Amino acid sequence: MTDERTEGAETARPERVRVTAAGLGAPARPAFDLRAPAPGGRTTDPAAVYVRSLIRSQLRLGVVAATGFVVATVAFVLVLALVPDLSAAVVFGVPASWLLLGFGLYPLAITVAVLYVRAAARNEARYRALTVDE
Repeated sequence: MTDERTEGAETARPERVRVTAAGLGAPARPAFDLRAPAPGGRTTDPAAVYVRSLIRSQLRLGVVAATGFVVATVAFVLVLALVPDLSAAVVFGVPASWLLLGFGLYPLAITVAVLYVRAAARNEARYRALTVDE
């Protein structure tokens, strides 16, 4: 004895699909084709252009952040080396130059890291905005 309501409900349900992940050793398939266009030819695929643009902007951002950090660190160390009075000053039994290196470089590194992460997130948000509009 079947009820008409249950028969209709069973046929209206979508078929179950089993989703499995690739094995641990299986190579991951990239979301976009990152291959370069043919020599002399230009790609017309907007997704590939956007991905290359994102990669270039992230690379540029990384180079700028790393260069800025290295320049600031070298300048900081040069100032400490060129001012010999800092080595002579002692605070709590530790040379002032060591304290400045220890407590001066960590905030610099954290600041550069925070600025880099914020700018990288902004780049990715711009990329997502371009790809969603398609």
